[in-house]
Parts: sequence; structure tokens; C-alpha cells
Amino acid sequence: MLTKEQILEVDDLVTEVVAVPEWGGDVLVRTLPGYDRDRFEQQVVGLGSGEIVENLRARLVAKCLVDDEGNLLFEESDVVLLGKKSSKALDAVFAVCQRLCGLREEDVKELEKNSPKTQTGDSILD
Repeated sequence: MLTKEQILEVDDLVTEVVAVPEWGGDVLVRTLPGYDRDRFEQQVVGLGSGEIVENLRARLVAKCLVDDEGNLLFEESDVVLLGKKSSKALDAVFAVCQRLCGLREEDVKELEKNSPKTQTGDSILD
């Protein structure tokens, strides 16, 4: 069995390089750490009640884009500016963020099936 130390030493934050021609190069997308995913889900939980969450794509992309050392490229205060970038570029990066973080509709449905308490409605991200 794994020990606490072994678990904490593992670098389990998967990254993927994504080409974004609209931005003139590549970006590095990292899966969300658990804490950041919880915060993101808290920000978008209003979607289930019909509320609109502004800059949804930009919010997730800002939480997933990192530099070569794993530091976030954007801060929460940058979300509005990031949301003004090409929707095509944001969609491409957003799709990778969703996949790496298990936030696609099919991922959420799979979790719901395995959860003792299921939510109703579609994925919070679609």
C-alpha cells in the first residue's frame, strides 16, 4: 500500500502542449489540482440553476495554462482580458482543459453513475 509520503511525492498533474495558431504558437495546459478544481466548480455551480457564468471558457483556461515551470500564466484578474481573445482559440484550449480535468459531459455522467448522490441536468460546462 502507498504511504502518505509516496502519494505526496508523485507529480500527477498531467500537462499537454496545445498548438494555438490564432495566438501564434503553443501553450502548455495542465490538469487542475484538486483545490483549484473545487474552486472552479464553486464558481460555475450557478449554471445548474440557469444563471449565466461570464467567461466560463476563459475562467477554466486561466486556471490550466502554465509556463514550463508549472506556474500559472494568468491570474483571476486576467479572466476578462483572456475572454476577449478569439473564441476559436479559447474553444480549442478549453476542450483540452476539460479532457485533462475530467470535466467533459461524458466524464461528469460517468462520475454521476458512480456517485451515491447524483445531480440532475447536463454537465456544468456544456
